[in-house]
Amino acid sequence: MTSELLDRARAVLREAPVVDGHNDLPWAMRVQAGYDLDAVDLTADQSGRLHTDLGRLRAGGVGAQFWSVYVRSDFAGDRAVTATLEQVDFVRTMAERHPTALRLALTADDMEAARADGRIASLMGAEGGHSINSSLGTLRMMFELGVRYLTLTHNDNVPWADSATDEPAAGGLTAFGEEVVREMNRLGMLVDLSHVSADTMRAALRVSTAPVIFSHSSARAVCDHPRNVPDDVLAQLPANGGLAMATFVPKFILPAAIEWTAAADENLRAHGFHPLETTPEAMAVQHAYEAAHPRPVATAATVADHLDHMREVAGIDHIGIGGDFDGTAFLPADLQDVAGYPHLIAELLGRGWSGADVSKLTWHNAVRVLRDAEQVAAGLRRTRRPSLATIEQLDGRG
Repeated sequence: MTSELLDRARAVLREAPVVDGHNDLPWAMRVQAGYDLDAVDLTADQSGRLHTDLGRLRAGGVGAQFWSVYVRSDFAGDRAVTATLEQVDFVRTMAERHPTALRLALTADDMEAARADGRIASLMGAEGGHSINSSLGTLRMMFELGVRYLTLTHNDNVPWADSATDEPAAGGLTAFGEEVVREMNRLGMLVDLSHVSADTMRAALRVSTAPVIFSHSSARAVCDHPRNVPDDVLAQLPANGGLAMATFVPKFILPAAIEWTAAADENLRAHGFHPLETTPEAMAVQHAYEAAHPRPVATAATVADHLDHMREVAGIDHIGIGGDFDGTAFLPADLQDVAGYPHLIAELLGRGWSGADVSKLTWHNAVRVLRDAEQVAAGLRRTRRPSLATIEQLDGRG
């Protein structure tokens, strides 16, 4: 990577900073520090502990971040709802604690205003339909608290939608699942199709009258992992107006990393850790395993391969970036933390991407998608009342 390309990348990012679709800092703070912002000072360099701090967000050219208010999918019922609310509380507290760096954003206009004031727009996305406990009233209250997307599933099915990494049960979306999508459209909450099965993706695209997103998924044609997006789905995004945000997780972007990661996950379980755990103790186990079994390493070029393909199939207006920092143990060699985005942009510029196209990727597409969802919601709210449907009524089960 030449210094000239990096300088050009940073210049582009000054005008069109990154909107990142997915960062798991809130969960990392829950696990590592019980949300204590005195114990973990985000104004200081947290390298070695976290992928994210305020200084590195600035260095990476981040202008807006969808913070994931994620809870593990083995949290169920009211426990999942409560834990999600605690995640929301942390994001709001973090933004209040650092008002010169962060600003809570609820709309596309808020994103633009934050950028104009030199703040990082802070949005929220709930990762997994288990967070609403099959309740449309809970969905509405999540929206009122600032949640602007809901990933329909995480790694396990919910009663009304199939996950990409579970055995099919609903065949995509149930009748209640379709009602969840319609109510999200009415609210202006983005339907996030990362983590869902291909059939769920197709069902949601059929039902949704607003743009959908993939907050952190890459191209299945480039790396055949069920967490990625098939070409037939990518090809539907222009008609829908949606957005696929490429992730940096090695096992989703580098075929050689899939088998290695499965073995590393088993090793974590053998040592008593959840496969998604990234605490210092869990990472010590991971690094010991890596020393004995060298890890296939992705790079910014690996991510760029996905973006090239996604651009070819979906078009430049329908792609973005969703790194998944602080939600994965390993990352590409030159994208190790949130300061790394210029390396990816430099790689794209070196491949002949124009500054205008990169600006769509980093900023303009994501702002447009949220604004379009808001406009759809404004129309629907004039004709559609809040849905009172229940899963028992529509699916005959709880």
